[in-house]
Amino acid sequence: MRTASIERKTKETDITLSLNLDGGGVSIDTGVGFFDHMLNSFATHGGFGLEVRVKGDLYVDEHHTVEDTGIVLGKAFAQTLGDKSSIERFGSFYVPMDEALAFASVDVSGRPFLVFDAQFPQERCGGYDCAMTVEFMRALAFNAGVTLHLKSLYGDNSHHITEALYKAAAHALRLAVKPNGSGKPLSTKGVL
Repeated sequence: MRTASIERKTKETDITLSLNLDGGGVSIDTGVGFFDHMLNSFATHGGFGLEVRVKGDLYVDEHHTVEDTGIVLGKAFAQTLGDKSSIERFGSFYVPMDEALAFASVDVSGRPFLVFDAQFPQERCGGYDCAMTVEFMRALAFNAGVTLHLKSLYGDNSHHITEALYKAAAHALRLAVKPNGSGKPLSTKGVL
């Protein structure tokens, strides 16, 4: 089974996270309502089982909670994929959400990189600073060891733009981690 359970405790956050790439229950509690909604959407649209519990220093703001969750989720992806054999490796997906359209493309390559191109007309969605979206995606990509490109093509509502980005990333990852039955990494080098 492609699962991982990780606990990470720092002076800023205390995180317990379980990931199952092949599905399962979803239970999210980060203390940031909109972020919970985004992680729930990410798990649902990726077809991932995901349980997340975060106690963060929200009296400061949500930055450490969001970024550190991305770190732990990225590490869980890396752990579940191991040597990255027998997966499709690449995935790309568009998600429309009302007036907004987002695109994500991922390469599970072992070479972490993020390209992020999105503007948010409204600064906040509830208690979530929309600027945290790039911080989460960067932490996820670099700790998972994936190349991730995210783009908001257009949109007027920051809620729709943000949610479309999370969903697009989830769908692209779902396609990339899909088993291909080859028993080896999809690489001319023979390793990833």
